[in-house]
Order: sequence, then C-alpha cells, then structure tokens
Amino acid sequence: MFLTRFRLNTARPGTRRLLSSPQILHAAVMSSFPHILPTDSPVPDAPRVLWRLDQQARAEILLYVVSPDRLDLTHLVEQAGWPAVATPDAPGWQTRLYQPFLDRLASGNRWAFRLTANPVHTIRRKDGEPRKITAHLTPVHQMAWLLDEKRQHRAGFRILEKPDDRRTLPSGTTHKGNPHHGDRYELTVTDTRSLAFGKPGQDNPAGRNKVTLVTVTFDGRLEVTDPDTLRRTLTQGIGRARAYGCGLLTLAPLPRQPTL
Repeated sequence: MFLTRFRLNTARPGTRRLLSSPQILHAAVMSSFPHILPTDSPVPDAPRVLWRLDQQARAEILLYVVSPDRLDLTHLVEQAGWPAVATPDAPGWQTRLYQPFLDRLASGNRWAFRLTANPVHTIRRKDGEPRKITAHLTPVHQMAWLLDEKRQHRAGFRILEKPDDRRTLPSGTTHKGNPHHGDRYELTVTDTRSLAFGKPGQDNPAGRNKVTLVTVTFDGRLEVTDPDTLRRTLTQGIGRARAYGCGLLTLAPLPRQPTL
C-alpha cells in the first residue's frame, strides 16, 4: 500500500478544471495507474484506490491518494502542478510506503483523524413507497452518522469522549425530540459541500448524467479497537461515493500535551 500527497497549483487553469467536478478528478487519479482500465471495477473486500482533497487555505489544496500500487502523477503535474521545477528526485508529488504504518497499529492506540464522507440514510415518505437514499444535511445528524456504534465497530475504532472539564454544551434533544450529544465527543464537522456535476453516460442523449452529492469533512480523535478491521477501513474506505473523494480516513499523531 502507498500513501501519496500532491499539492495543486491554484494558479493553473488545469487545477480549476479538476476542481470543477469530482468525476474529472476521479478520472485523473485513476489515470495514474497504467494497469487500471476505465471499465474496471474495484474488487470487493480488497484494498482500492481512495482519494481526498484537503483545502488548508485558499491557495493550499492537497490531494491525498491511498492505493495498492505506486502511482505516476506526471500528467497532473503538467496540468495542475509546477512542471518547470519538477526533477526525477522531486517529481512534484510525495509517495510513501503505507504498509509499515498499517502494521504498527495496535489496540488502544489513539490518533487524530480526518475523514471526508457522504453521510446518508434511507427514508420512506409514504407507506408502500420504496425507501430512498438521502443525505444528512445538519451537523447534528452528520455527526450522529459517524458516531453510530455499529458503524464505529465495523470500522475498528471508537471516537473519544472529551473530559468533563472541556465540555461546554450539555447533551439533550433537538427541537424535534431527537437525541443530541452536545459536545461530548472529540469530533467536529469542518466542511460541508453540496456538489452537482456531470457523469458520462450512454443513456443520456446529451452524453451526461447529473450526480448530486453532499460531502462532509470530519476532524476528531479516535482509539483503535480492532487493528485488523481498522486496516481494512484505511485501505477500503468508509461509506458511499468513494470514487468521488469520499471514504478516505487518515490518521495523524495527537498533539503533545504541554507539561506544567
């Protein structure tokens, strides 16, 4: 497994085109692997290509890719990087072996994490209607999606709770009577986006099918409960819309606490 980071040059027209549609960026990422054909589908229950965009600032946008094979981002450097300063030793992206990190995961480890996901649920407006997949739109429901105990168990981690002296909002219920955890957990929603973009399709006379998608970026802290399951989560992703930049969970060391 490999973990790759690529910084996009926001001054390039190619960058603006890539950022205009997750479908375009997905195609560009998959073109980094010469052995993967456009008609190929991910193998079930196996490591797959996952990617995510992180925007640290207006001119600092990073693309992260986790993949079973080493990739070649030369085409992205030419379109959306700094090709004039690329060298064989510094091609314009950084790739590291991911497996040694995965192998070191152990029960009880605590990490900071980031995840961009597509939190959804199914609803039925009328009796007899088929259930319809719809997005969670409020931070309360979006966080509840990730805090679901069964989901955390299937992912191999649990989200940490804040110490009592750091909680500022009490738990309770919303105005509709739904449970609300206050700020009990080490979890925040840092970005929510509603996306609509075209997808190539043969059934559409115009050659495009419209995709609508709500993406949510979570930051928080977690504890490893099942290392093998978490390894699978880190290499296979969480939730839906993984082809469109969702599902990639990444971990980072927790900041050191100041000593008194």
